[in-house]
Amino acid sequence: MSQSTCPVSGENRRKTNYPGEKLEPAVEVVDGVWHVRDMAAAREVLRSRNTTQAGFNVETINMGWLRPPILFSDGEPHRTQRAAIARYFAPKTVARNYHELMEGYAEQLVDEFRASGSVDLSQLSLRYSVVVAAQVVGLTNSDYEKMARRLERFFDTPVAPTQATRPATATLRSRFETLRVSTAGQLPMLSFHLHDVRPAIKARRKQPQSDVISHLIEAGYSELEIMIECITYGAAGMVTTREFIGMATWQMLEHDELRARYLAGDKADRHLVLHEILRLDPIVGHLLRRTTAPIDVVVDGEQVTIPAGSLVDLYIRGTNADPKVVGEAPLDLCPGRELPPRVGAEVMSFGDGAHKCPGNSLAIQEADVLLQRLLRLPIRLATRPTIAWDELIKGYEVRNIRLVLDRDA
Repeated sequence: MSQSTCPVSGENRRKTNYPGEKLEPAVEVVDGVWHVRDMAAAREVLRSRNTTQAGFNVETINMGWLRPPILFSDGEPHRTQRAAIARYFAPKTVARNYHELMEGYAEQLVDEFRASGSVDLSQLSLRYSVVVAAQVVGLTNSDYEKMARRLERFFDTPVAPTQATRPATATLRSRFETLRVSTAGQLPMLSFHLHDVRPAIKARRKQPQSDVISHLIEAGYSELEIMIECITYGAAGMVTTREFIGMATWQMLEHDELRARYLAGDKADRHLVLHEILRLDPIVGHLLRRTTAPIDVVVDGEQVTIPAGSLVDLYIRGTNADPKVVGEAPLDLCPGRELPPRVGAEVMSFGDGAHKCPGNSLAIQEADVLLQRLLRLPIRLATRPTIAWDELIKGYEVRNIRLVLDRDA
């Protein structure tokens, strides 16, 4: 990609730099953990059948008799579940079933913004992403606005200390802290279950729909298992899309050429811009896997063997800035980079392999529908956005992103 065709070049345009995180070396072992920043090696690990999910606290959470949610499962059970839900997230299904909904609700939110002249984008994007994801999942029998608030309270609850994170000798104070945090997380979860999940299940037992909850009922999932899956899809489809909309708005309001290119393009051109923003600042910063057998990867022309039983930490910000893959100036914002065959424009922002995000097409279409309408308005940032970090996935949260309408423009 030549610098002349890059609208935002010349320096590091990445907004998110996790404290202390390195982009090199390509592979290193620290305290027995394999840290992988090479894109090809990371993809090999994610596509290998000789690994299990190790992220999202999966190794410290005991599901007991419950069926593990799709995010935690591996092997044949995972492949079966993924195949069953794929139809709900297919690009043609998204365009046919949800595009009109996205457009209508985006128009409503933008009209509200026009009337008020000011908006907290993190709240607007949360309302929008909740409504869209709820349609796909089947959470359509309760008040969307209240559901958004319930989910926000749940996801804002600190993660309860696990046996892995607790001190070797737990003090009385630390045990009470574990109890306090655990209880704080259960209350909004119970509220979400009673007000949103249970009414949806009841309605679909009477009349099944083309959505995830109807599929789970047919597959024999219990009410509690369905609720856990709804939390999983809530995190994946609501929270992450919310953050991406905030990041994309921030980047395009700071770079007029990028915004102009986005608004002037057709659907394919606009999606290239969005994918490049996501490549530069992926929502999920790290993915973890545990090897069940040795895995051979090639790094800089040399074969490296990751032993069985190893914990592998895949640095997505590192893989997405691998110059061997994305070319020169990997931290510039250059939509339409020349990439190797079978490498998507977002590189590894949606993951890869068995656990690759099934909602990638939905997320990009959803963001595009809202951003087109929002960015055509004469708007500006009234505040300097800030970045907070989710320690579980080293992912970011864009906050303090207030937009104002310039009525004199």
